[in-house]
Amino acid sequence: MGWLIALGILALLAAVPLGISLRYDAGGADARLRIGFLRIRLYPRPQKEEKKSSNMPPETVKRPREPEKEEPKEDKPISPSTEPSPGENQPDEEEATGGSWRDFLPLMKVALDFLGDLRRKLRVNFLRLRLILAGEDPCDLAVNYGRTWAAVGNLLPQLERLLVIKKRDVEVECDFSASETRVIARADITITLGRLLALAVPYGIRALKEYWNLKNHRKGGVQQ
Repeated sequence: MGWLIALGILALLAAVPLGISLRYDAGGADARLRIGFLRIRLYPRPQKEEKKSSNMPPETVKRPREPEKEEPKEDKPISPSTEPSPGENQPDEEEATGGSWRDFLPLMKVALDFLGDLRRKLRVNFLRLRLILAGEDPCDLAVNYGRTWAAVGNLLPQLERLLVIKKRDVEVECDFSASETRVIARADITITLGRLLALAVPYGIRALKEYWNLKNHRKGGVQQ
């Protein structure tokens, strides 16, 4: 019975959605992290409320003590030291020397393969793009309107090829009275914890193997 409860808990955890919600409008950019039903604002950060200063009556205000006068001390000559102080003008050897790009390529390939599989596991639950074109000349605005729809028509298939988009709302409008073009954009991207672990575990093992092969190769060992 206990193992059934454990499997049920693991199944529930695997179905927990993780994601991020991005939005841009006249109020600026907004980014929120999603963990299940929990929403955490990432940007803009909430401003801390300033503590209100209490108005104390003058009788209760204590005056600070006056600092006691210290007798001047004789300056002792400081002997010059040839050793630099810790953390001062010391070059970062690892950052300066770097590593071989041939050794870096296998790790880069693992990272690119991971990102390639990750993009198919991601779910764009809602994608909204509203572009409001501005212009005083109706002829120029009509030409820009047609060009914009053509660009959007070419962009959407590329996005759907890279990502799984469940629902989308794309609009292009014209506003002859506006002084500049405006944009309203929103994207809700999620991935379940189970899908994320299913990707992270095998690719993590693969990255560790590449790292140990690189380490053994540098020590003169035989690659597996």
